[in-house]
Formats: sequence, structure tokens, C-alpha cells
Amino acid sequence: MQGNGEHRANDEAGLPADARAGGPASPFDRSAWFDLLAAHGFAGEGRVDASGTAGGVTAWLSLRRDRPGQLSGLANWYSFAIRPLFTGEGDRAAALRQLFAKLRKKAARLTLYPVPDAAEADLAAALRAAGWWVKATPAGDSHWLDLSGLTHDDWWDSRPGALKNTVKRKAKKGVVDIQLLTAFDPGSWAAYETIYAASWKPEEGDPALLRAFAESESGRGTFRMGIARIDGIPVAAQYWTVEDGTAFIHKLAHVEDSLKASPGTLLSAALFRHVIEVDHVKRVDFGTGNDGYKKDWMNRHEPLWRLEAFNPARIAAWGPAIKAFARSKLGRE
Repeated sequence: MQGNGEHRANDEAGLPADARAGGPASPFDRSAWFDLLAAHGFAGEGRVDASGTAGGVTAWLSLRRDRPGQLSGLANWYSFAIRPLFTGEGDRAAALRQLFAKLRKKAARLTLYPVPDAAEADLAAALRAAGWWVKATPAGDSHWLDLSGLTHDDWWDSRPGALKNTVKRKAKKGVVDIQLLTAFDPGSWAAYETIYAASWKPEEGDPALLRAFAESESGRGTFRMGIARIDGIPVAAQYWTVEDGTAFIHKLAHVEDSLKASPGTLLSAALFRHVIEVDHVKRVDFGTGNDGYKKDWMNRHEPLWRLEAFNPARIAAWGPAIKAFARSKLGRE
């Protein structure tokens, strides 16, 4: 594993700690997140913090060099989104165009994923204005809960009857004990890792990275975790964070043979109540993926986008561009 300093390319300045995206803040919009990805080996052949300045504003994108001439957004399976960050005040669109114009001198291809729906049009427009050929493709889903004007009870009343009945019946039996934590605890995290190892999910992710992320978020006061136990044995766990009026659901896990007691469902219900009534969030983000159960809890859905950009000034980009646009055309016929 290489450190962040070894991964960052030496032709760009580092991403400033005060860089911010438009709209609500996210744990995936901070320099510390990209530092963590690089430190855990997700920067490919090198990290590039690309920038462009117009007037008093600078646009930033943290990228990875996949191979010479090919860049992509610095993200992994834990990332909910990749979007531009900014410092200063001024014409953000002009700064973003300048960023992509500078990148044409360094790359033949650029891929950004997952791009949130709210950022897709601006990114694609800036890329095209800077001279890139751009293909934008819906490639994933984002489910989230909009709580504008809703209390916890208002939201819960709107949920499917089957979900509400399950929570009512299983809670009444008193089989499942729920513990909620707002600070990292090594013993509780070990319980989560044990549950995940025994869960229905295939082996995935980077446990060391996730733990480091959780410890960092605990230091910032954003950490939320729930553990469900039956007869004192941990059977379900969830890791969330809360920031700038939004709760982010990062990881869920439950032991398969505990399903009759619905510990994961009861744990979700408890965490939703906590972040709505105690943390007073206005939004809950369920991350990427179109798992059917997410619709039971959420009331909004948006596509995620993959942006593929090809530099017409580089012959190496022509073949991949022709293939990409041909696939797009065939898909419409």
C-alpha cells in the first residue's frame, strides 16, 4: 500500500481542504476522502487533482490515472458520487471549462462515474465547451428520502403497509434489542465486521478503508451506527453518517438465519427515527444501487450517470470514441 504523497501526480497542486461542491455537503466531497482512497491504493497509476480558474473561482476534480493518457474520477464502490468542487467565488462554469481545457493537454480519455443527476448537465456542457467529445449514459440509480415539510410520523405514515406492519409486529415481540451509537467503538465495529462476514452479501470492499473512514467521521461528530442483537448476539448492523442536514447510509449487514425476527428492518426503523427526530435531517441518501427494498424507505429516485469524454486531438481516442458512440446508436435502434 502506498501513501497519498506517492500517489499524487506532481503536475497538479493538491486539493484544498476548503474546496466545496454546490448544494449540501457530503463526506465524498472532501479532500480527506480522496486522501483516504489514495492511501488505500485506489489512485491507479497516480492521483491528479485537476484544477481550472476563472476570475476568483477555482474548479477542482480529483482523478486517477488508469494508464498513460487515460483518467477517471477518483472513486470506488463506497463513493456515492463524483462531482466538481470549488474554492472562491465567481463563474463556476467558466472555471470548469478551463479545467477540462487544461486536461486535454494531458489525456486522450476521461471517465467520470458515478455522476449525480444534478451535476451531469453542467459537467457534460463544460466538457463539450472545452472541446471533448462526450457520451453521457445513465448507469445506476440513487434513492433518497426528501423530508421537506415532513415529520417522522408524516413520513412513516406514507410508507408501504407491509413495512409498517412488519415493524409493528416484530417490535411487539421484543426479541430484538437495538443499540445506537454516535461515536466509534472498537468492540461494536468488530461486531459489525463479524456480522458482515456472516451476511448474505458477497465479499466486497476494503474493511481497513471503511474502518478508517468510520473513525475519521467519529472524530468529526458525524458517525451513526446501529447494532441489533438477539439473546445478546449481534445479528444486524448499519453504518451511517450525518452531515449538513443529510443522513448517508453507507453499509448494511445482517445474519441470514436471523431474518424471521427482521432485525435489519427494526434497526433501519430506529436509525431513521434517530436521524429525523434527533439529528433533524431533511434528507436521507441511500447511496448507489437499485435494490428493491430501498423503495420501501425512500420517496425519490434519480439516475446516476457515466460520462465518457474523448479528446479529438489525440488519435488514441478516436477508436474508443467510435465504438462508444456506435454502441449508443445501436442501443436506440
